[in-house]
Amino acid sequence: MNQMIRILVIEDEKNIRNFITSVLTSQHYQVLSAATARDGLSQAASQCPDLILLDLGLPDMDGMKLITRLREWNSTPIIVISARIQEDDKVQALDQGADDYITKPFGNSELLARIRTALRHSSQLQNGSSASERSYHSGGLTIDFEKHLVTRDGKEIHLTQNEFKIVALLAKNCGRVLLYDRLIEHIWGPYSESDNTILRVNMANIRRKIEPNPAEPIYIFTEIGVGYRMAEED
Repeated sequence: MNQMIRILVIEDEKNIRNFITSVLTSQHYQVLSAATARDGLSQAASQCPDLILLDLGLPDMDGMKLITRLREWNSTPIIVISARIQEDDKVQALDQGADDYITKPFGNSELLARIRTALRHSSQLQNGSSASERSYHSGGLTIDFEKHLVTRDGKEIHLTQNEFKIVALLAKNCGRVLLYDRLIEHIWGPYSESDNTILRVNMANIRRKIEPNPAEPIYIFTEIGVGYRMAEED
């Protein structure tokens, strides 16, 4: 099935580009590669990849600018793969239009899992299907969006209205990082203050209720300084 999926790797370091290509081809993805932003733009336009893996440190254009250029006409999922670990870089890349951000070094399993998530989300959008039409299931946790019902191992968990909204939004975007600001706007409205305190308080209550051990969460993960990510479905 993966043989039908094209992934464009835009990375100037040959060793890393070859490594990623090897990992992807072992999973039967079709791989396109570019060492410059200019070549990447050209291939994105001519080859119509299903997903783009993008390094930010390109020789002819900063990757942030390339994301902006791509988003002017292209909605292909973009996963940034970068050695930049600053929170501001992650937030900026996601704000510019990237779908996910992985820091180097990374493991094969993490890379492939992030790719599957991005492709699945893209497929849902293209097919007009929505996660809201189904339930979320992961490691004993079930969220029924229509019934507003949350259970863990068959036992109902009582969440407040805002707590459920937070959990539902994360679950519908499972595997993807949602920025603090997006969560705050979705729950408390576009004119709410961007102070994360109220969100952190709600998240602490949510974890106390749904996580077996809130100190070591298995359902909702924190991307420090950036946002939250829900575990992928089973």
